[in-house]
Amino acid sequence: MRIVVLDGYALNPGDLSWDSLKKLGELTVYDRTPEAEVAGRIGDAKIIFTNKTPITKETLERCPQIKYIGVLATGYNVVDVVAATERGITVTNIPSYGADAVSQFAIALLLELCHRIGDHADSVLAGDWANKPDWCYWNHPLIELSGKTMGIIGYGKIGQRTGHIAQAMGMTVLANDVTKYPELESETCHYVSLDQLYQKADVIVLHVPLFSYTREMINAESIRKMKDGVLIINNSRGQLIAEADLRDALNSGKVGGAAVDVVSTEPIKLTNPLLQAKNIIITPHISWAPRESRQRLMDIAVDNLACYLKGEQRNVVKV
Repeated sequence: MRIVVLDGYALNPGDLSWDSLKKLGELTVYDRTPEAEVAGRIGDAKIIFTNKTPITKETLERCPQIKYIGVLATGYNVVDVVAATERGITVTNIPSYGADAVSQFAIALLLELCHRIGDHADSVLAGDWANKPDWCYWNHPLIELSGKTMGIIGYGKIGQRTGHIAQAMGMTVLANDVTKYPELESETCHYVSLDQLYQKADVIVLHVPLFSYTREMINAESIRKMKDGVLIINNSRGQLIAEADLRDALNSGKVGGAAVDVVSTEPIKLTNPLLQAKNIIITPHISWAPRESRQRLMDIAVDNLACYLKGEQRNVVKV
């Protein structure tokens, strides 16, 4: 049985092993696959893995032998799941592998906004401290988080972990989610409406999936409801933000700062409005990427396939 990985480099640039997957079939791993070469590289393989390489209805029509598509990520929008299901193809994804890594990164983005550690470290290395008349200095306003309010949009596993860290730092958490778990509420954690969250939060963190109703939910209208100087963190999906609106709010000072690990089109285009914004931190979609997290993803992907080969369902995407 042939197994083809269309874009393995992001998951495994060389520090992990494909051996566990090799045990399940004849494995071919491509670092990257241009869209024009997808069908050709799949060939007669029945088992396909993809991270961000699209598998379209047209590709499925050209490769009718495909029986299984494993998405090496949580989001599975790169696969035409409807077309795959109509053809009896099993599609799996990797839920919950990176909750600790992504929540940790969300807090790291927030702390960087509050302290600009990188900028200050660069300033010291450039000789600025040695030339100052005072024993300390700061190039940006510094923000203490204790006593402030964090609004978390999307309070699933990742959101809850971010909330736990925020509460440990002395913050109050306002959570918004379709599904509510009353046992999570406490003196420092409450479920609220989206409007209440916008109005009361000093920091807003996005951990919500991309749906039609969440697309560009952070826009000029929702920003108007927020506190002046609010901080916005997004390491979920770039399309949750109307980027030109956020740029304008950052440049006017309505939003005090933003830190994002995702943008609407990746890799980022030089025309992205956020590149013209003040007080913005942008990182290249790396929240998920600690080695521990990627190894967990690899292990779950192999387990998903092993279960499929035994006639069992594990993390199967339903339409």
